[in-house]
Amino acid sequence: MNELNQKLNQYFAGKIVRKDLTKLIKGNAIVPTYVLEYLLGQYCATDDEDTIVSGVQTVRDIIARHFVHRDEAQYIKSLIRERGSHRIIDKVAVRLNDKRDLYEAQFINLGLNRVPIADEVIRQHKKLLSSGVWCIVTMAYIANTDDASATPWVIENLKPIQMANADLDNYKEARSAFTKDEWVDVLMQSLGLNPDEFSFRSKLIQLARLIPFAENNYNLIELGPKGTGKSHIYSEMSPHGILISGGEVSKAKLFVNNSTGDIGLVGYWDVVSYDEFAGRDKRTDKGLVDILKNYMANKSFSRGTDVYGAAASMVFVGNTDHSVPYMLKHSNLFEALPRDYYDPAFLDRIHAYLPGWEVNKLRNEMFTADYGFNVDYLAEILKELRKEDFTHAYKSFFDLSNSITTRDKDGIGKTFSGLMKVIYPNGDCTEVEAKELIEFAIECRKRVKEQLVKIDETFETVDFSYKLRSSGQAITIETLETLQQPINAGENSNSANSLVVLQDTSIVSDVPLEAGQFVIRDNQIGVSFDVLFGQYLRGATEIILCDPFIRHPHQFRNLLEFVTTVVRYKEADTELTFYLVTNNTSDYIEDSRKSLTELAESVLASSINFQFEFNAALHDRSITLNNGWKIVLGRGLDIYQKTNGRYDIAEFIPEKRLCRACEITYLKIM
Repeated sequence: MNELNQKLNQYFAGKIVRKDLTKLIKGNAIVPTYVLEYLLGQYCATDDEDTIVSGVQTVRDIIARHFVHRDEAQYIKSLIRERGSHRIIDKVAVRLNDKRDLYEAQFINLGLNRVPIADEVIRQHKKLLSSGVWCIVTMAYIANTDDASATPWVIENLKPIQMANADLDNYKEARSAFTKDEWVDVLMQSLGLNPDEFSFRSKLIQLARLIPFAENNYNLIELGPKGTGKSHIYSEMSPHGILISGGEVSKAKLFVNNSTGDIGLVGYWDVVSYDEFAGRDKRTDKGLVDILKNYMANKSFSRGTDVYGAAASMVFVGNTDHSVPYMLKHSNLFEALPRDYYDPAFLDRIHAYLPGWEVNKLRNEMFTADYGFNVDYLAEILKELRKEDFTHAYKSFFDLSNSITTRDKDGIGKTFSGLMKVIYPNGDCTEVEAKELIEFAIECRKRVKEQLVKIDETFETVDFSYKLRSSGQAITIETLETLQQPINAGENSNSANSLVVLQDTSIVSDVPLEAGQFVIRDNQIGVSFDVLFGQYLRGATEIILCDPFIRHPHQFRNLLEFVTTVVRYKEADTELTFYLVTNNTSDYIEDSRKSLTELAESVLASSINFQFEFNAALHDRSITLNNGWKIVLGRGLDIYQKTNGRYDIAEFIPEKRLCRACEITYLKIM
């Protein structure tokens, strides 16, 4: 095991599971991940390989023998009748039959209805009264020959599939043994994802999906392309959340049934998520939208003469119809919503808008085979954290701009609080760590407000900035998609808040270059070596590139693209010397030498004398030019994230690639 897996087994023994096991045993069983990992947690929460092998077989046997597939319902009923009793795993929903004055259970897959269930079970597990809970149930069959109308089905024992409790204090104490990066990777692995495939910003987007489980009355929306796992977490990862189709909910189902007085979903679940929420032509209930607006703003709703309160967070996930540049130019980022939800008063109640378009479609290598928390354990921890409040914790480090409205501050504070609970549950973080969270929280709320300004002229533009209390420095936050909108080629690109996408690399060099910095953010697109270096290469006849990491295929691709940029910007009738200083290991050095020699031969015809050396002491990353400029490279040439494969156009168009966060510094040395 790697070091992180070892630490997890050391500090969270019995509460973790190897994530590839879930996929291994799921097969065709239509059962949530938390159900499978509940069982795996009973039999496979160890690092002992023999115990894991035995446990996996046990769980497989349990699923095979006791999980009820709908097409096998009649066989299971027969089995219960022949044996007298049998244990099953099924989703159970309960209703009160007021005519008979008793509670009756419905078994979703088994197809049984009106099975009497004891009042005591309902008092212990009230969530059964909602749309259903996965349970392990011992069912009996007792024929009653005296009363033909009586049901022969008897519930002998029922246990919802969720942990009885989770010790939050122990969880917080163990968290202190992990660094921030280690803990973020633990959480990513707990979601079944391979952290090596994600930038830090991409990890934050994934973890932000957990905020509704940790934060009361949190309103979140995520719109983006298909296949990015937007709704998966709300249906699979917690027994405290429910995923419903946006077109299948009514006022009675969501809030309260006026006829029966039954409380709806918001009274039983921590998270109510609308799936496939987008769709301009979807039919919706305007009355439901009005109640929802009041609930999202005031944590209460009224039906009839009574007013009810609830703590359920609301999540809206859906697909966009157009690309982000198209929406920003021709409409807005909410354009795909149903007409009744395309309402400024409703949209203003959303605390955060996650940029779903930044999330790559899930590929096989993006899933992990390492250890992570049993998701049922994590779900119970997040539920416990709902009792705590970090909404104002940012104020010890930062002051928000006075122009930010109360509703904006509420959204920012709740997002910050949720991320604190997820990443720093003990409340212990540095200013630098808190800065990452507050900037993400501000951006998520600004994304909402910017679109409201476009939709409704009564909304005013807000200065989404904050000040560091430690230094008084003011920092303005921009949404990443706004920064990436192309501006006129040839304008200076050194500002941290601007990006130039060069449409024509033959631009004359009459624009004065300036010393300064270019800050690249995680997931930023539109960045190429032309944009970063092109104009600074003009007039240089000697280039020294220091980059210690030129050994893997993607690093050689970056080097080749940089050399190609040099070829385009050099004068055709001049000769240029290119020195590469790099580092290497014994595993790669011979192959690297051959590849670099081949590159040197290929550029001879372009009047470039390419030379290279391996320097084991090299750590710095820079480009030194004999035209008076030196460029300090925060990450060397390795600024791009992995693409989606050979047939991704980002393989051929650098501006389409997602970047890694880094800084490029331009220094005038002559």
